[in-house]
Amino acid sequence: MARENTVFDCNVIHLPRIHNRAGNITPVTNFTNIPFAVKRVYYLYDIPGGESRGAHGHKSLEQLIIAASGSFDITIDDGRNKKTVQLNRPNMGLHLKPGLWRDISNFSSGAICLVLASEHYNEKDYVRDYEEFIRLKNL
Repeated sequence: MARENTVFDCNVIHLPRIHNRAGNITPVTNFTNIPFAVKRVYYLYDIPGGESRGAHGHKSLEQLIIAASGSFDITIDDGRNKKTVQLNRPNMGLHLKPGLWRDISNFSSGAICLVLASEHYNEKDYVRDYEEFIRLKNL
């Protein structure tokens, strides 16, 4: 578990937006726009009103979370401090470092949460119990 990372190590990354009369495009390039190589992409959608997602931590995974459509809040927790960031633009993403707990909530109608991840899915990287997360942070 990356014990040294705090909520203050996570930041919003402004991605390029190329605009023309036909619309916008936002390219994302490993180690150029984001500080890691993307090995997995997934997205959350059709989230019922009032539901939240996340409620877990990762031992080594980095993520860039983007509101591809709509908006939502991400609350990050390092065991001592909490910070909530609202994402509502498709050319802005929250860079989450390893060793942090996250909760995603307040999804707008039709919101799409796009996640770019630094590793392939590995269940062993997840910490799904908050008390276990706190124990690992304090080792």
